[in-house]
Amino acid sequence: MMIDVSNSKKGASLDSKIFWPSVIIIIALCIPFALYESSSVDLLNGIFDVIVNNFGWGYIWYSIILVGAGFYIAFSKYGKVVLGSPDDKPQFSMFEYASILIAMGLGSTIMRTGMMQWASVAINSPFGVEPLSNEAIMWGNPYGMFLWSLQTFAIFVMSAPAMGYILHVRKRPLLRISEACRCVLGDKFTEGIGGKILDILFLVSIVAGAGCTLGLGTPIVTTLLSKMFGLKITFGLTLIITIVWIIAFTASAYLGIEKGIKRLSTFNMYLAAAFGIFVLLVGPGVFILNHFTDNIGFLLKNYIDISFYSNSLGAGAGYIQKYTVFWFAYCATWALLHSVFAATISKGRTIKEMILTYFFAPLFLSWVATGILGGLSINRYLTGAVPVLDIVQNGGGSLVAIGEVLASLPMPYVAMSVFLFVTMVFLITTLDSTTYTIAAYVSTDDMSKNEPSQNVRLITCFMISVFALVLMRIGGLAPLEVVSGLMGIPIIFVQFITIYAAKKMIDEDKAWIHNIRK
Repeated sequence: MMIDVSNSKKGASLDSKIFWPSVIIIIALCIPFALYESSSVDLLNGIFDVIVNNFGWGYIWYSIILVGAGFYIAFSKYGKVVLGSPDDKPQFSMFEYASILIAMGLGSTIMRTGMMQWASVAINSPFGVEPLSNEAIMWGNPYGMFLWSLQTFAIFVMSAPAMGYILHVRKRPLLRISEACRCVLGDKFTEGIGGKILDILFLVSIVAGAGCTLGLGTPIVTTLLSKMFGLKITFGLTLIITIVWIIAFTASAYLGIEKGIKRLSTFNMYLAAAFGIFVLLVGPGVFILNHFTDNIGFLLKNYIDISFYSNSLGAGAGYIQKYTVFWFAYCATWALLHSVFAATISKGRTIKEMILTYFFAPLFLSWVATGILGGLSINRYLTGAVPVLDIVQNGGGSLVAIGEVLASLPMPYVAMSVFLFVTMVFLITTLDSTTYTIAAYVSTDDMSKNEPSQNVRLITCFMISVFALVLMRIGGLAPLEVVSGLMGIPIIFVQFITIYAAKKMIDEDKAWIHNIRK
């Protein structure tokens, strides 16, 4: 049964066989978590601790194998294959293409981790380093950069070759994970219950993740507004901010990639660059540049150690080990979304261009953002201008510390206003891309020829918005965030299937001969 969406420009419809089961599962997850949030968090954290203690090594190898697979595919004959016809030109310039991938890949999270990740590392220092010492602080920014490095972006992009191939080369009408796995799992599985389960798994994880992202991004704005104008943080204020965000990302998703997502993403790159220059000019620019240089050297020297760190001789899971595993698990939840979106905007690009752009464009921006924002925060702590670690340790939290750091700059209201705006636009560009991708995924229209209809995009925006608002009202975000991390486990296996599927399809079609640029 299909749900017809009337007045759609393309007459598209929602596939109710995957849409409604996903909605029902999400509701069924939310109700007990919302009613019993504290016990739910304890239970889920206990489960996650078991995974960290017993399978942390698996997440470490999972991310490293994906990096190796990414470089192998990019620089082998498979990397030469064009996603489309050999004479197709890319839809976007390289700057536009990279900007869209950066906005999708980083989101507003980079604004928080960039400025405050170092504090958690300094308090919970790794490798036997004395907490709160200069050496512990030195570990902070490099670890924040590590979180936004090759492993993370390999997780995000390595299902994209298969998705891009079925969409732009084989011209399959449905943009589904099950379709990408067809050549491996067979027609019977893909068209049966197994294929539907794969597609429902994708939708549940992404809608849950999108709702959490909207809900967790809002406190950054409300905290800074409270700092700037002395407002009391209430659900009413949170609701107003969330509605503004909803209107913005709905409008962008409704306009589509060319008129909405592309323009907003490129604008945000200019805005973020302007804010970075502003901080360097009015803040401790020399310290930031010196510390950034130290950070790069420190990270490159210790990259292998961090990448393979399992704390096997330790008494228990340390902060870096535990958080790294959680980070990779949470990224796995988003992996298929990023890959589906990257596939949709990569027509005319080679597989090599797609992989390497996703590897290095967001990595570059995230490292620079961490260097500038984290360097500013560390300087304020070392000079005594802002007791950052005291605020974080004594219950104020990282968001309060962010407000205090920005307030310490000359022209504090300008600094906080621009930081707020960049954060909001980053979140909007993540959510509009997410909405667009989900709409394309549930649409029954031919996605190899058309965008998802505007009506389907609106329905998807409405679903994510209601989900996030209800969660914020009843306080069910915390357990769902852990659930999102746990849901990455089955997606990991799907990822490896799609990587093999991409290779198999290209080999079957001899695409490295017939589908390359002349």
